[in-house]
Amino acid sequence: MATPRPVPLLRRLRSLRLKRYFLTGVLTLLPIWLTWVVFKFVFMLLSGISKPWIAVAFDPIAQRFPMMLGWLAADWLQSMLALIATLLFIYGVGWATNRVVGQRLIESIELLIERIPLVKTIYGGTKKLLDLMQTKPEGVQRVVLIEFPHRGMRAVGLVTRTLRDERTGAQFAAVYVPTTPNPTSGYLEIVPLDRVTPTDWTMDQAMAFIISGGAISPDTVRYDELPDLPAVPPAPEAPSG
Repeated sequence: MATPRPVPLLRRLRSLRLKRYFLTGVLTLLPIWLTWVVFKFVFMLLSGISKPWIAVAFDPIAQRFPMMLGWLAADWLQSMLALIATLLFIYGVGWATNRVVGQRLIESIELLIERIPLVKTIYGGTKKLLDLMQTKPEGVQRVVLIEFPHRGMRAVGLVTRTLRDERTGAQFAAVYVPTTPNPTSGYLEIVPLDRVTPTDWTMDQAMAFIISGGAISPDTVRYDELPDLPAVPPAPEAPSG
């Protein structure tokens, strides 16, 4: 029975080199691909809001003058115009909200929403959450670490508010734990206030940390809530000879 011939060293080296190059290519293209996926999602979301209106305005013109203005029916053009229209609309809402007329219009819309049971609940909860995110909770840092999903592990959380036990008076924090890389989904945990580890991270730093999977983060973090250690005095200098 013939024994199998050993794989030549050169062939093994080539195989290892191919695997290394392929892995390097994947790691190089992955951030670009993820960036494109996020950009495409945001682009489709924003352009989809105004695209029906753009199509209603431009499709009849393109059909009536196909030789001269047929390009107005191009999908990419309508998507770009819809994106610009949506951004201008958002800017206009922000501008109007800072004016008396816009504030009264928003109040009228909110009064209408208050009359619709399910919509009222969703709108009210979302608005309160956004309001809470813009204000720092009393007595605790916004970005914290909590033991999650079990002891010995830490997760970055955002404190939305503080609560008090009606019987014991103990304080608790409502902590929203976003998921990676999509921070719009996550978990809501009620944690004793003394088990919350504050950080000096800003909201922007926390979001960058979560979205990037930890690749973008500050250099230091307080992992455990421990008392500050006393400063160590410098060692005495040795007498010069």
